[in-house]
Amino acid sequence: MRNTPRASWPLKLAAGAGLAFMLAPLALIFLYAFSTEEKTYQWPPPGLTLEWLAVSWQRPDVWKALTLSVQVATISTAIALVLGTLCAAAVSGSRFFGRETISLLVILPIALPGIITGIALRSAFSLMEIPFSFWTIVLGHATFCIVVVYNNAVARLRRTSGSMIEAAMDLGADKFQTFRHVILPNIATALLAGGMLAFALSFDEVIVTTFTAGQQQTLPLWMLEELIRPRQRPVTNVVAMVVVVVTLLPILAAFYLSRGGEQSVAGMGK
Repeated sequence: MRNTPRASWPLKLAAGAGLAFMLAPLALIFLYAFSTEEKTYQWPPPGLTLEWLAVSWQRPDVWKALTLSVQVATISTAIALVLGTLCAAAVSGSRFFGRETISLLVILPIALPGIITGIALRSAFSLMEIPFSFWTIVLGHATFCIVVVYNNAVARLRRTSGSMIEAAMDLGADKFQTFRHVILPNIATALLAGGMLAFALSFDEVIVTTFTAGQQQTLPLWMLEELIRPRQRPVTNVVAMVVVVVTLLPILAAFYLSRGGEQSVAGMGK
């Protein structure tokens, strides 16, 4: 194992400054979630209280928006896991004309600005006379959730040894058995990591949801409306704090799962 050189103190200072710049706004959200001031932002806050946690807990509109966001994220992630995995297996497992073009088209929804994707989806739903509802939000979110799962699965499949698949075929396994008993166990952590990232992206999506929601209101849309027409500003900060935690945990878990998966694949190759 090689010893990597330590970073110099200017580099550490620059990294610390960058982290502080990114995380300071989040720290303010956490701080103002406990502020005693209801309508304005004062610095420093005039006082701190836990009262807004109880107020947020008793707001039915918060629970309704939260439930909708969790349901949309869960179903979108499930769709992405199925379609993203199958697409990755098709692209990685065989060579055919137009393979790279198909791969580019799969990745395109997350590469385009969200407003372009939102306008395109809204136009498509309108042309097909599909009423905007819970399912149009799910379809909109699935378009970019598939990309996350696809990228993770393709990266892992390309590092999976082809000899194991060939050995399974030689021993009489059909394609489904090979996928179930050989390929799937090797890409399981990548799929789990991709699913967690997809859930986090869907949970806090705003732009695409705005164009596909109709009268539905997910938690990010509720927060946006509360910022424009605030009733109890600290409640918005409490909800934002919850969103940060709910989004951060799957991302951290996905990071560690991906890292563990890379180490296991590397170990198999030795």
